[in-house]
Amino acid sequence: MTQTNEDALEESPAAAGLRVVQRTIIRADQELDVRPLYVTGLSSFSSGESTARQSGASEVEDPDPAEAGGKGGGAANDYSQQTPADVHTGEGLAAYGQITASSGATARPERRLTFGTYFNAFPASYWRRWTDYRSVRLVAKLSGQGTLIVYRSTAKGHVQRADSAVIESKTPQTVELELSLKPFIDGGWYWFDIEAGDGPLTLHEASWAVETEKVTSGTVSIGITTYNRPDFCIDQLVKLSHEPKVLDILDEILVIDQGTDKVADHELFARTKATLGSKLRLIEQGNLGGSGGFSRAMDEVTSKGVADYVLLLDDDVVCELEGILRAVTFADLAKRPTIVGGQMFSLYDRSVLHAYGETVAKWRWFWGPAPNTVHGHNFARRPLRSTRWLHRRVDVDYNGWWMCLIPTKVVKEIGLSLPMFIKWDDAEFGLRAGKSGFPTVTLPGVAVWHVPWHEKDDTIDWQAYFHRRNRIIAALLHSPYDHGGRLILESFETQVKHLLSMQYGPAELGLLAIQDILDGPQRMHRDVLRRLPELQELRTSYDDQRARTDLDLFPVPRRKKPPRRGKEPTAPKGHLARGKTMAIGAVRQALPVRALSRRNPEASVPHVDLKWWLLSQFDSALVSSADGTTASWYKRQPDLFRDLLARSISIHAQLLREWPKLVEQYRSSLPELSSPQTWKSTFDESRKRDEQAPTDLRG
Repeated sequence: MTQTNEDALEESPAAAGLRVVQRTIIRADQELDVRPLYVTGLSSFSSGESTARQSGASEVEDPDPAEAGGKGGGAANDYSQQTPADVHTGEGLAAYGQITASSGATARPERRLTFGTYFNAFPASYWRRWTDYRSVRLVAKLSGQGTLIVYRSTAKGHVQRADSAVIESKTPQTVELELSLKPFIDGGWYWFDIEAGDGPLTLHEASWAVETEKVTSGTVSIGITTYNRPDFCIDQLVKLSHEPKVLDILDEILVIDQGTDKVADHELFARTKATLGSKLRLIEQGNLGGSGGFSRAMDEVTSKGVADYVLLLDDDVVCELEGILRAVTFADLAKRPTIVGGQMFSLYDRSVLHAYGETVAKWRWFWGPAPNTVHGHNFARRPLRSTRWLHRRVDVDYNGWWMCLIPTKVVKEIGLSLPMFIKWDDAEFGLRAGKSGFPTVTLPGVAVWHVPWHEKDDTIDWQAYFHRRNRIIAALLHSPYDHGGRLILESFETQVKHLLSMQYGPAELGLLAIQDILDGPQRMHRDVLRRLPELQELRTSYDDQRARTDLDLFPVPRRKKPPRRGKEPTAPKGHLARGKTMAIGAVRQALPVRALSRRNPEASVPHVDLKWWLLSQFDSALVSSADGTTASWYKRQPDLFRDLLARSISIHAQLLREWPKLVEQYRSSLPELSSPQTWKSTFDESRKRDEQAPTDLRG
């Protein structure tokens, strides 16, 4: 369990008004693949990049944005280039120290442990930017012989020694160091190392604190939306039930169960319910997607009027529970009501961070990693200290609802989520909040582990409809550009890529998405109730949407002719080459389909190679799914291609013409679409439909 000096602080008269904002996390039961996120050993102070590499990872590291263009930097003695020794170097942490049974950490004689890690470094620049505090106090309890050394970094990744304290005590000694937040306007962190002398040095506990009148924590309710994942959901509830510090600030946990495999039917639910008591409330409703589940949680929390915050959590995440305390504390002490988001690590490769922060590229109107950050950063290969871009403060437009703390004041003022079912609901809400003066901060050190997106087929299955529709609706509401910048052109390009890839199902869903937008905003609440089963039925008409679990159920792939000169197609480089490849692929659609391709697929294409420029070369192909469980037989159909292309041209032209009118319609309808009153009618109808004919809507 996380150790803290909070009790000691509360007992000391000198500590009155001192509030712990971040505890150092040291867990004895940590698995080796996540330990580099908490504590590592330091083997040298030489220059050069980290040589630590996770098993199975590529030797080529993602480029550092700060170094892109070829010119590296840094003096030879720059601490940001130190080589860390972590669990993947061979010697491992045991060569430098150990985690104690009481959740402390001991450095071996003449060795050093660093807490300059993702979960234990202090994100000073975020506190400098979003709060009024101008100093932070490090309070640490140590025993043994050695030195506590505090470092700070700049936005450029340069590192300076900030302060230190010598320890010579067999009994635990408390060290307090006051540290200024003034120089962190653009970025930078604080962290500390412990270096043992002739004997070992033990850190028993440590925390970062600020002087404040707001010494009492706000209250939070947790909203978990779940769909047929009772095991995941129960695991979360069990973990929460064993974390007393979170329970102390918790009003209740709301589980919004929208599935047919009910959480209430799980063998551990009764025991979990007994443990949590009145702090757990289960609500069952029809499948309204993430937007419907999270809107229900937001509405229940604001209607009850007890909690200061609602924390939205996905059902399939593993949460670092200390992050909940950090998020609530940060929100309590922020200058203004602020949405505080958590970051997302991969559940399968647990030292890999999905995105450091996310923004919407306004001209393209597409979400993605914030500028000057790297997607999929692996902390086991490049720790915080030796990665320059991680030291910049990153400002965001929104935070994903895998973990997102929202003040109830914000919900009361701007409303609930839009009825988008899935996709773009979190981004739209963050953009809407920002327009109303409520910023979103994605706070480092607050995080969950989640199934990564590359394990899903969410752009070519039924979710393709929601990707297209909701992206365009969000642009109608918030894009600063006439006609959404490049959005309409990109939507058409997506259609063409689907058609060249023989993905006729997603292309049809894309057309339906745009038609529903043209029909107007009044149908959105209707569609959050009814659209999914209609999409599922529509998909069954297309070969590319029919999946089988065994490749042996398909004919063996055969080609009439081998590839020309034995060369397989390669990716076109540059806009001109892409345009030429697309044009050639379109011309091929006028050619007759090879008869053999109807009896046998021409190729077997793994999902990793699923590219439009490759599939456009075939008349049919077996294509596997992202999760590796199924495959579909894509077949080229020239008549269907021509029909879908003609309708794609027509409807995108109509969208372009009617864009100004649609902007006015959707923006004027926004308050009603997101209002609790409108949503309550949808919840009631969902409940009635679910009671009459409960159906598995995912299929």
